[in-house]
Amino acid sequence: MHHLLSNLLEMARLQAGNIPLNKEWQAFEEIVGSSTRLLAGLLASRKLEIDLPKDLPLLHFDAVLLERVLCNLLENAAKYSPEGSRIQLVARTRDSFLEVAVGNDGAGFPVDRLDQVFELFARGEQEPAVAGTGLGLAICKAIIIAHAGTIVAENRPGGAWVRFTLPLGTPPAMEEEATR
Repeated sequence: MHHLLSNLLEMARLQAGNIPLNKEWQAFEEIVGSSTRLLAGLLASRKLEIDLPKDLPLLHFDAVLLERVLCNLLENAAKYSPEGSRIQLVARTRDSFLEVAVGNDGAGFPVDRLDQVFELFARGEQEPAVAGTGLGLAICKAIIIAHAGTIVAENRPGGAWVRFTLPLGTPPAMEEEATR
């Protein structure tokens, strides 16, 4: 009950624009690592494939909130796929954005409800056996929009995918360390 109320309060603050973002220039790889560590038990029964370019630039984001997005997406990918199946997390730079996609080898989103999965309390008709409140994707959308990004859900052959973007921006110049 506490978790549900916390999610509802956070969603209300996000929608009202009342959560100040603690944005810093940082490595996206760090929140991928922290998110997968937090969900290690849940992800242990899946084949997690992470594909991140080695040359990802620093991004300007709130690490706590973006970790929440990745945790929600990875948790959903695990909940809606069979044990032993594959979960993928892929990131690429495109134009002036980082594009991140999380997908699974599950049943996919209900085709007639793809445009509704980010609404509060939205759940697919195939999902009643899976515990949840329908807040996770709505929270993800609010966080990504607060970061000036976009988020979409889609079905690809073999499973469901959620793809979001974050602006790349221009990281501050790093000062050279003085040599003695």
